[in-house]
This record gives sequence, C-alpha cells and structure tokens, in this order.
Amino acid sequence: MNNAPTHKPRPIIDLLLSIVLPSFILMKLSGEDDLGASGALIVALAFPLGWGLFELIKYRKFNFIALLGLVSVLLTGSIGLFELDTKWLAIKEAAIPAVIGIAVLVSTFTPYPLVKTLLFNPAVMNVKKIKQQLKQHNSTDVFDSRLMKATYLIAGSFAFSATMNYILAKWIVTSAAGTSEFNEELGQLTLYSYPVIALPSMVMMLGIFYYLWRAIHDLTGLELDEILAPKVAK
Repeated sequence: MNNAPTHKPRPIIDLLLSIVLPSFILMKLSGEDDLGASGALIVALAFPLGWGLFELIKYRKFNFIALLGLVSVLLTGSIGLFELDTKWLAIKEAAIPAVIGIAVLVSTFTPYPLVKTLLFNPAVMNVKKIKQQLKQHNSTDVFDSRLMKATYLIAGSFAFSATMNYILAKWIVTSAAGTSEFNEELGQLTLYSYPVIALPSMVMMLGIFYYLWRAIHDLTGLELDEILAPKVAK
C-alpha cells in the first residue's frame, strides 16, 4: 500500500527555488564582503538540491528527470568548489539533456519506453480508452508507428537542449572556477538558460503533444476532452 501524498505541480515554487534565488545569490552575494565565492556557491546550490531531495523523499517516487537534476546540481557544485577547468561546466550542461535524449531512444527497446512516461501515460491521457478505440479501429500498429516518431522528435528536442546548453555555457562562463566572477557568470547562465533553452524546449514538447493528439484523433475519432485523462480534462 502506497501512503505517499499525491504530488501536485508547483511551477512557481520550482522556478523560484531552482532558478531565481540561486541566480540572485550567485550574482549578488559572491563578493568577499558577503558570502564569498565558495560560500555563495554552496548556499545557491543548496536550494535546488534541497528542494529536489525534499520532493523525492516526500512523494517516494523514483523520477528519472529529477534524479538527473540532482546529479547536475552536484556536478556544478563540484566544478566550482574544486576549481576545475570551466570546459567541464559546458560538457556537463550538454551531457544532462544528451543523456535524457539517449535514454529516450534506448528505452524504446525495453518494456518501459520513456515516451509513455513523458506523454502517453494515465496521468496525462485516458490511455485505457484510447487503446480500446485503437483496437476497435484496427489502428494499434499505426499508432505505435506514430508513437515511435514522437519518440524521435522528443530525442531531437533534447539534442537541441544539449547543443544550446553547451554553446551558452561556453559563451557566458569564461572566468576561472572558484572566483566571484565565475559565480556571477554561473548565475547569468542559470537565468538565461530558461528563456533561451527551457522555453523553446517546452514549445517543442507542446508541438510533439499536439502531433500525438492529432494522431490519436485521426485514428480513433476521439476529441481532446476524451483523449485527456479525466483529471486533466476538467
């Protein structure tokens, strides 16, 4: 029996704790008269790290994306605290979305493809009803082909993120790790990555969702409110 509380998305809190506060701390409190370079980095990274761990522990649900987020924070902290070459920051920024994209592709060869976790899952769509209608219309194989195409599109969106992350990190972060300048540039990178990378990636995901919805509608005749999960459609 699972007694874990139901997870409710809180995008404003996520944005505040993962982007806004860490960026402010890195850019404004890294001076020697404030927290210092190392102190500001530790405090800034504590927010997304602490929030991610809190969500994972409280809701007791393994989340592949959240785990990669925690790994990303720990790697960023290690690069700054151990004063490693900043080229590793660019590599790290590109590696996280690249790993997700590769995982999406590799998962198609397993019984648990990630595309179903991301889009075609009972929390987002009325999977049971859709499968029944696909079976009645003898369209299951055609839909599986469309789902595979959606998988390639999702992997492509993560490839875009990986490329943009690398370019942005190389362009913005040029100071040596362990300095207040490095922290300030890291804060700028965190802020800029949202409009430059996250928003376009979100638009891509919405486009892929629309593609999947159109495929389901064409193959089953179901309308949007019938395709969405009951809680989402309300």
